[in-house]
Amino acid sequence: MIKLSDELLADINALAEQAGQAIMEIYNAPDFAEKAQVKHKSDDSPLTSADIKSHKILSNGITSLPCDTIPAFSVLSEESAHIPWHERQTWQTYWLIDPLDGTKEFIKQNGEFTVNIALIHNGEPILGSVYAPALKTSYSAAKNLGAFKNGKPIQARQNAHHETLKIVGSRSHPSPDMQAYLDQLNKPYEMVPMGSSLKLCLIAESEAHIYPRLGPTSEWDTAAAHAVVEAAGGSVTQVNGAPLRYNQKESLLNPHFIAR
Repeated sequence: MIKLSDELLADINALAEQAGQAIMEIYNAPDFAEKAQVKHKSDDSPLTSADIKSHKILSNGITSLPCDTIPAFSVLSEESAHIPWHERQTWQTYWLIDPLDGTKEFIKQNGEFTVNIALIHNGEPILGSVYAPALKTSYSAAKNLGAFKNGKPIQARQNAHHETLKIVGSRSHPSPDMQAYLDQLNKPYEMVPMGSSLKLCLIAESEAHIYPRLGPTSEWDTAAAHAVVEAAGGSVTQVNGAPLRYNQKESLLNPHFIAR
């Protein structure tokens, strides 16, 4: 197991905040549309200058971490996802980052976007940092060290004894399978819409009970907040109950999952 420490987590949180500050320089610019330089990738998902700027900061920052803090590991980012499977499948430990999770929320300027940094070991997210720069809110966690919101411990609660379930769902990616899931619940529920990996963070801080993700996500979308949920005492599993794991297949798409 990789040796995790409060110092390493603090360094990663500081790096996420540095990337967040760079994002906010574009977000708050009077000529936002011009500064953001919105383009679309081959899958029609948006890409902005903020994604690229954050990617460079995170990639450079991670590779510059002191060797006495943590060994040098490979980095997989949404903006460098071209690394072939025959190379990735040899990685036991690596960094998985999303420089700007919730690019659609960034473009809408609703504040619900994050910087995500995760450390993956044997398919499991063992450290995660999620920073929401517009909200000035940080979530972080490391295995056996706990989960935190703005430096204060958080804990996920169980949903069995709550009469009305709070169900968190995607603001920009509604799924037709979600209604079918809601229809089979035997309890009244309240929907809590949210963008980016903040949905998982709501589970970790007990602001929601269940997050059923029955639509597409990529591994970099979830890994950092997944680490936060599990360190807070919650769980993130595939629909069949198996653990959600990373870099176990050629595709970087997650299966459907449920966090609680």
